[in-house]
Amino acid sequence: QVQLVESGGALVQPGGSLRLACVGSGFAFRSSGMRWYRQTPGKEREWVATITDDGEITNVKPSLVGRVKISKDNSRNTLFLAMNRLNPENTAEYYCNTETYFGKGTLVIVSS
Repeated sequence: QVQLVESGGALVQPGGSLRLACVGSGFAFRSSGMRWYRQTPGKEREWVATITDDGEITNVKPSLVGRVKISKDNSRNTLFLAMNRLNPENTAEYYCNTETYFGKGTLVIVSS
């Protein structure tokens, strides 16, 4: 079955950087467009970024452009989300997604 396993979440200071990873299995990773979402307590899950199956085209939430980069390594079945200049508003559980499937998330906390 489809499995998405995120990792890389951590406690990081404001201004810091982090790279999240998501390993996918049970589906045609190489042929799948994928997305990152995030969610904070009491709020709905919100879209962060999208990448096409070949990794050639990406879209990022406008407020995050320049601070977030989504990428995909099809040889390792891994999706990435690189984030820099983090601030407390980026604190959230981050999820990777393909079609209707989500992983269990990885927690990012930005705090001094």
